[in-house]
Formats: sequence, C-alpha cells, structure tokens
Amino acid sequence: MARADRENATPRMTQTMRWFGPNDPVPLAHIRQAGASEVVTALHDLPNGVVWEAEHIASRKTMIAAAGLGWTVVESLPVHEAIKTRGDGWDHLIDSYRRSIANLGANGITTVTYNFMPLLDWTRTDLAWELPDGACALRFEWDAVAVYDIHILRRPGAADDYAPDAQERAAQRFAAMDEAARHALERTIIAGLPGSEESFSSPEFLRALDAYRHTDADQLRANQVAFLEAVCPAAEEAGVQLVVHPDDPPFPIFGLPRVVSTERDVAALFARVPSRANGLCFCTGSFGARLDNDLPGMVRRLGSRIGFLHLRAVAHEAERVFHEAEHLGGDAQMAAVVAEIVALSAREQRAIPMRPDHGHQLADDLQKTTNPGYSLIGRLRGLAELRGLEHGLIHARQMTGATA
Repeated sequence: MARADRENATPRMTQTMRWFGPNDPVPLAHIRQAGASEVVTALHDLPNGVVWEAEHIASRKTMIAAAGLGWTVVESLPVHEAIKTRGDGWDHLIDSYRRSIANLGANGITTVTYNFMPLLDWTRTDLAWELPDGACALRFEWDAVAVYDIHILRRPGAADDYAPDAQERAAQRFAAMDEAARHALERTIIAGLPGSEESFSSPEFLRALDAYRHTDADQLRANQVAFLEAVCPAAEEAGVQLVVHPDDPPFPIFGLPRVVSTERDVAALFARVPSRANGLCFCTGSFGARLDNDLPGMVRRLGSRIGFLHLRAVAHEAERVFHEAEHLGGDAQMAAVVAEIVALSAREQRAIPMRPDHGHQLADDLQKTTNPGYSLIGRLRGLAELRGLEHGLIHARQMTGATA
C-alpha cells in the first residue's frame, strides 16, 4: 500500500470543543483557532422538557457555520426528571423528546448526548484547586460531600452513607468552617456546573430528593429502558444516535442511585435495548473515577456503540478523592485508550467525534471569569496533546503495517 493510501486508511477523530452558546466567554473564533473543526453545544436557553423547534436549531447552526465550524453533536438534550422517575407528564415529555430528535436530525445533527443521573449532573467539591504549577483544577472529595450532606443539607439518614471515621472528620471540618466557607461548599455542589440541567438551594434540593424516595437503582434502570424504548425508534428514523454520558462521579451520592457507572451497566443497557440508536458517550474521566473500570478494554469491547468521546484524565488521591489531571496524565492510561480508539476507527472506518474535557485554568485564563473546567487555554493544550498522540499512534501503526 502506498504511503498516502495508508495515511488515509485510518480516519482521525473529529476534533471538537464544547461551546455553551452566545453567552459563553470563549468565542467561536477562539475555538476555531484552537484547531477544532466542530463545536459540541445545545440550546442552553431552553428549559427542560420543551420541544427544540427546527427553526431555533437551524438559527444556531447558521451562527456556528458563520464562524467556520460545524455542529453535528448535541450535548445535551436534557431528560426531564419526570422521565427519570416515570412521573406525571411522562407521555407528554416523551413526545416532546421525540419531536426534538426529529428536528435535530432534520438539521444534520447525528449524535445526541444525554444522561440519566438523578437531579445533579456532574458534581465537584472544589472548582479552583491549586496545582503545584499554579494552575487550577476541578476536584472531588468525599469528605467534603459528607460535610455538606450531613451538616449543611441535613438529609435524613445521611450519616448512614458514610463510614464512622468519615462522619467524625466531617463533624470536625464543619465546626472549623466559617459561614462563607459553608456557603461556598453548598453553592459548588448544588448551584449547577456548566452544562448541568438543574440548580438548587438546599431546601429545594431536599424537596427534589424526596421525589426519588421510592426509586432505587433497579427502578431507575427500568425507567431508563422505558425511555430508550420510547425514543429510539424516533432516533432511528431521524438518523440520530443517542449516546448516554456515564455517571459523574460513578457511584451513589446523596442517596441517589447511579446506573451508568461500569462496563457491566452499559453492556446490560445495550442488551435490554439493542437498537443501534442506543449508544455511548465514552468519558474517560467519569469511568476513570472508578479504579475498577478498565478504560482501554472498555473501548475495545464496547467500541461499536461508542458515538462520542470525552477524553480527560483524573488523578486519584485516595478512595473517592480525585482531581482533574493533565489530559495525558493522571490514571486514565490515555495512550492505551487512544490506541484502542485508533484501532476502532480503522476497523470501522469512521471518524468518532472527540472533545478535550475539563481543562485546567492556567496562564491568562487565571485572570478571567470562565466556566469551571471550560476555560480556553487548558482545553486548547489538551486538544493539541490528544491530536499529537493520535497522529503518533497512527504513524506507528503505518510503520509496523498494523491492520484493523
């Protein structure tokens, strides 16, 4: 095979960045300069449960195209809490979801990301944890969750979810905190991070938790299957793949069940809803927050259903304590993961959309107001590192004559 033919044999990942719409402090022009060819975005101005009308989608796509970028991946089309609990208004909400999918497909959107996490989307306890080099990272600490859950939220029975030594540390830490520190922790956890679907006060959060008092993991799984069985036919007809984002963090929190945390969870979901429209957003950070998840192996075994990639790394400090590491650092085995992605792309001859995720806040961005985890420079660095890693791995395959 000629060298040019070999170079064309493996499709590259489609390089994207997340953009939070016209109010995002990172403009489209800067995303294009970072080397991305597309953005991943959503109609963040619309409330959960309403139909995404075709005209609104087309207008946003025109805005993106005018900046020289594409838009084929939505993140996210929110799943209303009444769908997750199979509550009042389920039929109406499912109909709205189907119509939104149809309108997205008609506008050239081929991948729609969603999650099935109850109430809270992704959760962190520190949004500006200083690293040794002076950059800032996102961090999750189980003891801080215990402080909020037991002593600030005061969820009934909360203490039972924590080991006795964790309860004692939480009590001592809470006693040492002033009101400003307590308020900051509260807002960090429940005020809603970028892309989150909900924002609460603590009294509101307690009331919302009550809606899940009869929903355990088995029931939540059943509700997710019912949702997919209802909407996948519409997705198939529209030429859209739904990709579920894993739980973040991938273990129960505030007494809420988690059902997309492990390879077994995902494989079971695919077995119960075999539609090709039922796919996976493979997030190395979310799955990687559990040390028992084999990230390269998961790409190899689940690859045919992976429609979108979030490539980021977390560094584990202790049990259920981690922070966002450099994209090629931490405990993600990123080189091995991307090697599996390169093999998958060659094998199936498709370019999988990818975005760098949760970059560090560094350099000039330390002086700016940014969305936590979504400042430009940290993600730009991550995108460049991932791009270089992929190119190097493809080159190595070509030199050794590797086949799909």
